Amino acid sequence: MSAQQVLFDTPGPRARARHAVYTVLTIVAFLCGLAIVYLGFNRTLGEGAPSPLSAEAWRVNPGGQWAAAKWQPFLDPATWTDYVVPGLQNTLTAALTASVLALLFGLVFGIARLSDHAWVRVAAGAVVEFFRGIPLLMLIFFTMALPLAVNQILPALGMPPLTPGTFQVSALAAVVTGLTLYNGSVLAEVFRAGINAVPKGQSEAAYSLGMNKTKVMRLILIPQAVSSMMPAIVAQLVILLKDSALGYIIAFPELLRSFSLIGTRYGNVIPAAIICAVIYIAINLSLSRLAIWLERRNARSGGHRGRTTPDPTNPTVLAAGHIAPGNPGASGKTP
Repeated sequence: MSAQQVLFDTPGPRARARHAVYTVLTIVAFLCGLAIVYLGFNRTLGEGAPSPLSAEAWRVNPGGQWAAAKWQPFLDPATWTDYVVPGLQNTLTAALTASVLALLFGLVFGIARLSDHAWVRVAAGAVVEFFRGIPLLMLIFFTMALPLAVNQILPALGMPPLTPGTFQVSALAAVVTGLTLYNGSVLAEVFRAGINAVPKGQSEAAYSLGMNKTKVMRLILIPQAVSSMMPAIVAQLVILLKDSALGYIIAFPELLRSFSLIGTRYGNVIPAAIICAVIYIAINLSLSRLAIWLERRNARSGGHRGRTTPDPTNPTVLAAGHIAPGNPGASGKTP
């Protein structure tokens, strides 16, 4: 019996006929949905519109969203230099800055949650759970309202309020802060899971060689945790990039807001939304391809190291379990 037969029973004649009917119904429903979208944005659907079975209904309506005039603004270089490129720059600036800060936040708090000291472990856990439990949009709003909150608290403490203009939070700072705190908390759990997934035998071997916890974490556990959790880390960074569009709510001039302005100015909301989605998809696919490349590169590096003869005097190699202490010819890997 093949593996495919073990995992999936071969359907009989009635099951195959049923699957064929489901497939046809799904395709028909999908095509009907596309037709409704096309006719709706073509403004040839509804009361007073021609019959959907007539050729007139499917002809491109000059007043609809599919007319060539609606796409014409995207052939003008000024549209890209005045709207798209600045918006894309702001989106990438916010996403890259928040990505670096979120990785640092996640690494620090992920390690802190594994501390041997209860007060460190509990405090780090409280911070991570607090920021994971708050919606990202609220974090952005709270950051924007921080100067107002400070001016409310200072008089209550008997101190004069701040001079107007001395403490302000920009839209970029609010977006980056919100993205860092929320996604950093999620990444802290990713790092913690990755470190816990490393076989205990490796850290025990390192401790037996006299390494302290800092060295064990830095040389043994973190590199392997980052390597094994790379797909999850990149997936969270993709989410971070998409969440940067929430800056639209506080008038941060990012990519989505730029396309919103284009749609308002030229009355081409649907073409603007389609091109905006294509740009987001291209960026996220690039990040995914980067993750795949990093994963394959790590796999090749691991394979290359596996083919070389380990140095029995290297403590890192011993701690990693390639060579069992006292027996250079035997493998010490944890089963």
